[in-house]
Amino acid sequence: MKRTRYTPPEKPHELDTLKLLTTPEQFEVITDAMLGEEGDHFIEIIDRIHATWQAMPKTYESTAKGRAALAHLHYFIGGCDWWIVEKDSDPDHAGQVQAFGIADLGMGAELGYISIPELLENGADLDLYFNPVTIGEILG
Repeated sequence: MKRTRYTPPEKPHELDTLKLLTTPEQFEVITDAMLGEEGDHFIEIIDRIHATWQAMPKTYESTAKGRAALAHLHYFIGGCDWWIVEKDSDPDHAGQVQAFGIADLGMGAELGYISIPELLENGADLDLYFNPVTIGEILG
């Protein structure tokens, strides 16, 4: 079905989530793509990212799972990758300040805290087609 005008997802919060997790450039490309022939496909991607973000554990909630804990989001730029396992529990209500996951800057992967805003400021893209994998699978 060809779209003639923008049709937003059912909930405006879905676009808010996308904006939080993508660079302004990536956000613009995705929302522009919603206007084209494959608009429904991109709306499904936005819905999936929003659902993933809402269901993602907060800081320390998956600690007991160890290497079986899932990485829910993946960012990349150049030869660098970041996998997000937990989002900030936001105890001070300052918004998404940090996340916990795995960073691989080309010298081997390691667990630690990751700033999603800092990733975005440096141009990292959210992998729109990432399927969750365990920490163990990433670390090998």
